[in-house]
Formats: sequence, C-alpha cells, structure tokens
Amino acid sequence: MSSTAKPKSDTTAETSVREVDVVIIGAGISGVGMGCRLIREHPELTFRILDRRARVGGTWDLFRYPGVRSDSDMYTFGYDFRPWTDAKILVDGPSIRQYLQDTADDYDLSDKIDHGITVVSADWSSTDGRWTIAAVNADGEEVTYLARFYVGATGYYDHEHGYRPAFPNEEAFTGTIVHPQHWPENLDYAGKRVAVIGSGATAVTLIPNMAEEAEHITMIQRSPTYILAMPSENLVMKLLAEKVPPMVAYRLVRTLAVGFGRLSFDILRTFPRASKKALVALTARQLGPTIDIKHFTPRYNPWDERMCVVPDGDLFSYLRKGKASVVTDTIAEFTPTGVRMDSGEHVDADIIVTATGLNVLFNGGITMTVDGEPVDPAQHLTYKAVMLEGVPNAAFILGYTNASWTLKADLAAQYVCRLLTHMSRHGYTTVVAQADAGEPIDGTIFGSLTSGYVQRAADQLPKQGTRGAWKVTHDYIADQRLLGRCSIADEALVFGRAPAARRAAPARKRRASV
Repeated sequence: MSSTAKPKSDTTAETSVREVDVVIIGAGISGVGMGCRLIREHPELTFRILDRRARVGGTWDLFRYPGVRSDSDMYTFGYDFRPWTDAKILVDGPSIRQYLQDTADDYDLSDKIDHGITVVSADWSSTDGRWTIAAVNADGEEVTYLARFYVGATGYYDHEHGYRPAFPNEEAFTGTIVHPQHWPENLDYAGKRVAVIGSGATAVTLIPNMAEEAEHITMIQRSPTYILAMPSENLVMKLLAEKVPPMVAYRLVRTLAVGFGRLSFDILRTFPRASKKALVALTARQLGPTIDIKHFTPRYNPWDERMCVVPDGDLFSYLRKGKASVVTDTIAEFTPTGVRMDSGEHVDADIIVTATGLNVLFNGGITMTVDGEPVDPAQHLTYKAVMLEGVPNAAFILGYTNASWTLKADLAAQYVCRLLTHMSRHGYTTVVAQADAGEPIDGTIFGSLTSGYVQRAADQLPKQGTRGAWKVTHDYIADQRLLGRCSIADEALVFGRAPAARRAAPARKRRASV
C-alpha cells in the first residue's frame, strides 16, 4: 500500500459523514419554512433537512384519514412569503401537502432534503463547537451529520404512535378498530355502522366525510367540545379577487385574519361566562330543535382547550339529517357488536374509530447531550420559546396553540436567521441562553391549555418562566416585536468562539411560581 492510500475503513467513514453549517430535523411545515428562510436570508450557509418520511409534508403526509384538513385558515397557516390566494379557507390535507411540496420546489429545497433519515441522537461538543447527529437511513445504515447549528422542526407529537387508551373487553369486538393516525388504506365503511370515540378536531372532520357512505355514524364523547361553524370560503377574498391584484387582496385578508383571531381569543378569555353562553347559542342555532344542546355544552371555558371548527357547519348538517348522532357518556366496555356505555345504552358498530388524540413528543424524542451531559427538556426553560437554556447553538420551531401554527413557526425561523446574522457579523461561533438560578417556572410551554395530550406530557415538556423572554406569550403581535424587532444581544444570551472558553452550564432546578 502506498503512503498516500487511505485505509478502507477511513474511506467508509468519510462517505458516511456529512458536515454542514445548519441541520434541520423535519420536512414538514416548520422544516420547509426554516429551509426557505435560510435560502432567502443566508444563501452563504450550507444546510440539510433530515426527515424520516419519503416525501415532504410531515403531518400532512402522515395523516390519511377521510377528510383530513387544517382547522386554521390558510391565509395564516400558509407562509407569508408564499401567499395562499384561493378563497377556500379550511383546506384538505393533500392540498396542504402539495402546497408544501410546491414551496419546496420554488425554493430548490429538494436537493437539500435527505429523506428516509431517522435521527437517533444529537451531541454537542464545546471543544469542537458543533453538533454530532447520529442517524439511520432507510436501508438501516448508520449516517452522521456534523453541524454548527441545530434546528428541531419536528412538531410536538409522536408520529409513530397516536394516543390509544385500552378499553375494557375490547378483544370481544368482532369488527374493525382503527386509529386515525394509522388509517388503513382502502378501509371500506360503505353501508357500515361506525362509532367514533372522541369529539376533537379529528372526530369532527371524520364524521361528515364518512357519514354519506356509512349506514350511520355515532360520535361517542366523554364530555362536550366547543364546535363552531365557519364558512368554507372567504367572502372578502372572493370579492377582492376581481378588483385588486392577488397580493393586495392577500395582505388585507391575512391582516384581517390575524386581527380577528387575536381579538376573538382575547374576548373569549376575558369574558368566559358570556362567551360560553354566546358560543353555545350559536351552536344551538346550527343544530336545530331536534338535537339536545347538552351534547355541545362544554364544562370548561373557551380556550381552556382548543376549539374545533367545521366548514359550513357540515357536522351539524349530518346530525340534523339523522345520518350521524352523538352519545355523551363514559364507556363501560366493548361488546362483540359495538360499545356499551355506563348508562346501559349500546352503540351498534361494525367499525370503531379511536379518535382519542395524540402523544406529545418534544424534538421527535431525539436524545440530546451537551458535553456528555443528557438534556432533559422538562428541566429547561425556553428562551423566547425558541431556545432551551443551557443548550448551545440549538433552536426548536414550535407554533401556536391558539392561532395558526405557522404564524409562530415563521417568526421563530426568522429569529434564527437574525441570530445567525448577529453571530456572523460579530465573529461568534457559539450562543447559549442562560437564566438566573432563581428564575421561577410557570408551567409548560403550552401555557393554560388543559387538553388531555398536554396534561399527559406535562412532565416531559420544556418549561416557561414568568417574565420577559422566558415567558411564552402565544401572542402574534407581541412575538413580532420579541422575535422580529428586539435586539439579539441581551443579558440572557452568552456568545463565544470555538473552542469554547467555557462549557455550557447545565440547567438548574427552580422553584415554581405561586
């Protein structure tokens, strides 16, 4: 062997390692948006988007159940830099996935996305000033990425396993049981009796889209949910489309959507009793006199949990027609032919759909370490709802729970770009957020939401503080200033140059606020 020849093992190692400036985990709405922002604002940087799926889309590629759609208007759910100009408001899942694919194509993201990549771990070295990301490709081969900056854009729930509680005696049921997150291809429900367990966003989408073909469909709920009718098309956009340029119409409609969304949220939270009464009254008008409003009168106040919307009141229409019905009760057991309730009522079913929700999973469940020390997200505060204290050169893209996900996700992506600009301009290679040891905590990043999926994950989620950049606002107007206009440099951010002069301090336990 000549002195210049490399051993075979070294060559293999070289081909399995890829080094970039930024690595983005996830090719859904957050990851695609982050990639587009980097191309727009940092064309000099190299980056890869890693995603376990075979194509762009994330959530909108995963979910395949009948009628899957967004429950947010597309004028705010779509990207500000790639406007949605159609009059249709609540858009079906395949159209959203195609919108993401078209966006990726417009920005030439395809050659920057590695599909079929499952990330296992991410390890930060202060000595090297970079992350080592261990992953496995679709062929089961180990691959490694080295990156100066890490962006988690995985959303907030487990893509592999939906929430599926065990029901008494469910093995006795002789029909088919399905979970919406894992909808079987070509499931035949024509002429079948269907029971849908749950009354959240998935259930109220499924029922109108199955009711026409099914013999009958019954929604089984433990307690009612706020369900509001929304027009399927935006009349302002339709009127303006023929009178002004599309971008002018879009800007106006988007501004109105943002403003109305924030105003309605503030009113509902400020005047809960009056708001509850008004919302229930609106629903009663949609239901008509033959359906008991008790099934749509929640025990909780508006926005204690997410509210559901139905385009053109389609769910209410099928209830009025008798094609669908609602049972409010707790489940005693499954039987061979359906579900028996604690009241003794029996819901006949050939198919049972367990629309029981999702499992929250921060950062896709990826194991992270900082200089060999494990990172437990639940022990860390979030800085501007984008970074975790004590975790260098890392950002996590999360959206709103009380408004369109993308509004917050895009602000977060813009902030990351601003942060990278600041670091480049001043010659910094590392940045870490550090809170005072006495900074109190004020719950999780989900704030006041009491939804089941939030409560189940409370001990796994990052925390928020009570003030300033440590407080999660869920307020688009406030976040525009916090993420888009406030100075990057502040007392909470520690900048450095690799090799790091100091190691990132681990998060410290804090007292809860009272």
